Amino acid sequence: MTRDHGGGLDGAIARHGGVRGDWLDLSTGINPIPYPLGEIGIGAWTALPDQGAQDALIRAARRFWQVPEDAAILAAPGASSLIARLPGLASPGQVHIPAPTYNEHAAGFAAHGWEVSATAPARTDARVLVHPNNPTGHFHAPEDLGAPLTVIDESFCDVAPTRSLIAHATRSGHIILKSFGKFWGLAGLRLGFAIGPAPLVAQLGEMLGPWPVSGPALAIGARALADQVWAQDTRIRLDADAARLDALMQRAGATVAGGTSLFRLYRVENASDWQDRLASHRILGRIFPYADDLIRLGLPTPPGWAQLEAAL
Repeated sequence: MTRDHGGGLDGAIARHGGVRGDWLDLSTGINPIPYPLGEIGIGAWTALPDQGAQDALIRAARRFWQVPEDAAILAAPGASSLIARLPGLASPGQVHIPAPTYNEHAAGFAAHGWEVSATAPARTDARVLVHPNNPTGHFHAPEDLGAPLTVIDESFCDVAPTRSLIAHATRSGHIILKSFGKFWGLAGLRLGFAIGPAPLVAQLGEMLGPWPVSGPALAIGARALADQVWAQDTRIRLDADAARLDALMQRAGATVAGGTSLFRLYRVENASDWQDRLASHRILGRIFPYADDLIRLGLPTPPGWAQLEAAL
């Protein structure tokens, strides 16, 4: 499967020049103002993660996402590690993954021998719904659920918690994914969650093995998930910054085509040309192999707004 992603700043530097410090990477949907790390005790770095630290993280996750009492939660080293293993929860068959969307899901199912379809087949053994979708920002409805194995990827849903499908986490065969790296801006921490019926979550846990999450990630994750004030303030800021980015791009001739408050999707005349022009100003955008008129931009860091405005 073709697997294109955001990032790849090293390749952009090799092609267009400059050094890493010159570049503004807008090719991802990561919050540019991350959660403050605070102090991390030395024990988090030197000892194997203990059960108490894992339990504290799970309790914080249950409160933050209002997880149904009967649903189980598994912490993992990034949502991508779960995406790679989820197809192994059932025997291979037909999986429906509406396109366009995040391509790691199709790659993971194909690697496990599933037949992947972007349109709903007559018989659906599994379905993957990215909610909200990346890159379009489309939200799915409860009526879209119900396949024997249903994966609901809510990696970007923390910007719109009222739209979450977490209430369906107890349904048989349903797994909801959460990503810590996007909304909290700490992608390098590698922390993700699977939420669903206890037997299914336990099966995933066996695949991951012991101590899947590092001590620092347990500590930082528990602290961040308990900070509702930061989360609410961040949603307000992200909404304002997304509107500011839309205004800049529209003045430059782009049309808003979708997205979330962590990334925006624009329709332009020639996406490759836009990407190259931005790169000449040391700004990395994201284009797609399936559309020559779409470009996706994340939000700039506070100093990066002036660089983007000058380039546009």
